[in-house]
Amino acid sequence: MSSRPDPVARSSGLTGALVALFERFMPEPFVLSIGLTLLVAVAAVCFAPHGDSDTLLAGWQSGMFRILPFAFQMLLILVTGYAVADSRPVQRLLARLSAHVETPLQAVCLVFPAVAIAAWLNWGLGLVIAAFLSREVGRRAPVDFGWLVAGAYSAWSVCNNGLSSSIALSQASAGNPLNFAEKFLGVTIALRHTLFAPFVWVPTVAVVVVMALIFVWIHPATGAVHLAGRENDAAPTPEAHGAAPRDGSPAAWLGGSPLGVVVVVVFGAGWITMQCVHHRFALDIDTTILLFLLAGLVLQGSPSAYADAVRRAAAQTGAMLLQYPFYGGIMGIMSATGLAAAIAGAFVAIASAASLPVWTYVASLVITFLVPSAGGHWAVQGPFAMQAAAVLHADAARTAMGVAMAENVSNMLQPFWAVPIVAMAGIEVQKVMGYTVITFCVSLVLYAAGLLLL
Repeated sequence: MSSRPDPVARSSGLTGALVALFERFMPEPFVLSIGLTLLVAVAAVCFAPHGDSDTLLAGWQSGMFRILPFAFQMLLILVTGYAVADSRPVQRLLARLSAHVETPLQAVCLVFPAVAIAAWLNWGLGLVIAAFLSREVGRRAPVDFGWLVAGAYSAWSVCNNGLSSSIALSQASAGNPLNFAEKFLGVTIALRHTLFAPFVWVPTVAVVVVMALIFVWIHPATGAVHLAGRENDAAPTPEAHGAAPRDGSPAAWLGGSPLGVVVVVVFGAGWITMQCVHHRFALDIDTTILLFLLAGLVLQGSPSAYADAVRRAAAQTGAMLLQYPFYGGIMGIMSATGLAAAIAGAFVAIASAASLPVWTYVASLVITFLVPSAGGHWAVQGPFAMQAAAVLHADAARTAMGVAMAENVSNMLQPFWAVPIVAMAGIEVQKVMGYTVITFCVSLVLYAAGLLLL
């Protein structure tokens, strides 16, 4: 690992002040989750209709453990995605893509479209691409590494407007437990009215383009460049990926043989084929994990090589493990005490048919910071939003996507999803969030304009 001093100089002006502020005062994400738990508990006692201690504590405990299946799914997405990106072919591809990046402009031109497209296709894929592409560019180019990872995270922020959007997909799926449009309005909302509607895709593209231009402008001056990315010199490189060691024993032979890979791929490909034949294939969380697993096994070449990659992934992603139960506890408190309903209801009470999507958007900005999982957030806010749309005869698609777009915005201040990216990239989250607060401000305006004007 190369040694280098921590940067003293930073970009001047507002950006430099924000970066310094977050580095000095933002606590570790796990500490932040504990602080938010206390904040939500106090708010529930003061404002929720059922804020008594029994309800609060029961909701907290049940929420902590009810989120564990989801937490395990998230970790599997990151671990299996890491194993894909950690493979020799992908490492070589990333190295080739970043080999000629020598300026901040070139870094932005590579990272922003690559990450945004990957995130639009699937949020888990976007997370992994953001981390590994940042690491490769940061290892080679004289760019500030915190700035670079923040740019990748900003490009990833559009994921809730993409093909893996849990809110849009659930409203398009008849019988889905989270399809509150069907429950309260008796309709399903086709994706052409949500993801592919101009009020969604126009601001989505605008966020990527505008933020790319802004990130070129706010890159620290040459003398202030933090040549980070070098902390990742100890990370595996394509040359470090070799065949599993063989000592001649049958066990070692089986581990290094592609036979195990073939077995799993046959099973996985068989299941996918069966789903396609019966028109049941859907790119949900479980299917994403399976696809990453199959791709990683094929790219790693053997079970032993894949297990080694997963061990490396666990070391990178383990820091975020404890956050999930605490955010589950927060979700449990908000749901059990009625705090989320109170927040959403306060905005709905002053809404009209025309303004409901915007007020839902504003309410979502608040709720997202406390419940950063889109699916869990929609389970909390969705019933009130869709019920209000039914009563006020408001645009249901616009109301639902107002929640999703606010998720994109608030994620730029809420470090829940930044943690896996910075863990895999190898940098402290505080060095990133000072930049993404700018993304928060810009995307806040652009998405609101889309809801109001398009």
